[in-house]
Amino acid sequence: MPNGLPAPAIELSADEARRIVLRAQGFLGAESRRGGVTAMLRRLAAVQLDTISVLARSHELVAYARLGPLGRAKVENAYWHDPAHAFEYWCHAACVLPIDDWPLYAFRRRAYRERRFRWHEVPPTIDKVLEQVRNEGPLTTTELGGAKNGGPWWDWSDVKIAVEFLLDIGEVVCTRRVGWRRVYDVSERVVPAALLEQDLTDAECVVRLARHAGSALGVATRADLVDFLRLRGDHAAILDQALLDGSAGLVPVRVAGWAEARAGRAAAGGSRSNAWADPAALETAPRGRHRTTPLSPFDSLVWDRARTQRLFGFTHRLEAYVPKDKRVHGYFTMPVLAGGRLIGRVDPARDGSTLIARQVGFEPGLGGSVRAGSVEAMAEALWEAASWVGCDDVRVERVTLPELAAPLRAALVRSPAPQA
Repeated sequence: MPNGLPAPAIELSADEARRIVLRAQGFLGAESRRGGVTAMLRRLAAVQLDTISVLARSHELVAYARLGPLGRAKVENAYWHDPAHAFEYWCHAACVLPIDDWPLYAFRRRAYRERRFRWHEVPPTIDKVLEQVRNEGPLTTTELGGAKNGGPWWDWSDVKIAVEFLLDIGEVVCTRRVGWRRVYDVSERVVPAALLEQDLTDAECVVRLARHAGSALGVATRADLVDFLRLRGDHAAILDQALLDGSAGLVPVRVAGWAEARAGRAAAGGSRSNAWADPAALETAPRGRHRTTPLSPFDSLVWDRARTQRLFGFTHRLEAYVPKDKRVHGYFTMPVLAGGRLIGRVDPARDGSTLIARQVGFEPGLGGSVRAGSVEAMAEALWEAASWVGCDDVRVERVTLPELAAPLRAALVRSPAPQA
């Protein structure tokens, strides 16, 4: 940006921005779906992990939503492979990250090392745990001596506290799992030497990660980028400067209908801008076939409530941790994407080989009525997901709009399960 002045903002309609986001996230057009799970992970930059498993675990659902009903073993192998294609670390939350991005998280590893505390005080036995992993690894927490003291889930043993802090600071790394158990090994044995040798400053880390986040999101506000990377304090200030001086590689845009950027250094390239875009995403108009699919609540398309509301006019809240009698939509409600819109939501469960839709809701379209084709799209999404997890029947228990219950059940009969 010459003379320190912001570049002129590129004008985008809200629909154009939404389509750019959908293509960047892998839901629109064939190009963004090529290369399988490994390529998908590189494009998304981060896939959030979570312990909840209903149809499947969230990291599996993220791949399914974009790539369709590929084998679940193939998904797992693409994340946790030998040699390592990915590692687990803290980005938006606990995430699977491309192994090539190991050097970019040095800023966070240094920050944890300086604090020497996160959820628990680090025990004095940490050096013994590191030595055990070095001599005997790779090891699970059970093989190290056990994860819990016997109380609630956060009542970790000293071994668990130590090995998790060693992961935080990069002395050990998790690049694969056995079942749902992390397998820890020392970083020098798992991370390629060329990556370990890179020593980036905090600024270099944040700037390069901002480029990755901007590419993964397509179009994003400053708040979206901060949320993606969970930046605070000095690290958020580095992001602000990188956006303003252009070193983040993102360009200022103005999206019609999006809120104005906040005043000050974090404002997006001047008063006429309210977001940032990946310049490569602006080169061609997004075209192609849309995916029809349920989404994990932890999918990066919808993991941020404010962004989901801004992009789709859809209010999304995970209710798994809400008392049962206070839930509105259900335990693990999955937004359903079709035609580039969030057409509704489903709270799924399984009973043997039957996928159960405990509750199905439809979003209103123009004029407050349900969009044409939403019932058929919901039936398609339910059948494909059922087939993927090995179910051969779909049962709907409740539809929030009672008048759509019979049409949805009829559409399910008309839409036989696809072949996996």
